[in-house]
Amino acid sequence: MAKGEGKTSKERPVGTRRKSRELALQMLFQADMGKQSPDQVRKSFWSERKEMDESVRGFADDIFRLATERSEDIDKLIEAHAQNWRMERMAAVDRNVIRAAVAEFMGYPQTPSPIVINEALEIARKFSSPEAINFINGVLDSVSKDLAKK
Repeated sequence: MAKGEGKTSKERPVGTRRKSRELALQMLFQADMGKQSPDQVRKSFWSERKEMDESVRGFADDIFRLATERSEDIDKLIEAHAQNWRMERMAAVDRNVIRAAVAEFMGYPQTPSPIVINEALEIARKFSSPEAINFINGVLDSVSKDLAKK
């Protein structure tokens, strides 16, 4: 390949952390919309993805576990920073993108907040509407600043 003929950013393979975050979102969405328990979600979700790399699966499982175990705290925190929005009124994809990112803020405080936010926005660009990006960014920025004070 000649210089300058490399893959474009849209053709690059997704990194393992991004892939894990996307899978965690899908699991949260499945639990949310299917009204399934975390164990039911894990069982059905991973039965269809047996070939998944262990490091990708491990991080996805961690985010999902954190988000489901601390769901009450996470949802209260999100609602406190999503002015005039209740969780049930948010688009399902949007609320679960936010949940996953807040779970990562809480469970992986060593990961810089701007990275978590940027990853969440990139995932939202893939799975949500363009209009949702500013909303998700605003909520996550506010939540991250609040958590940094604690």
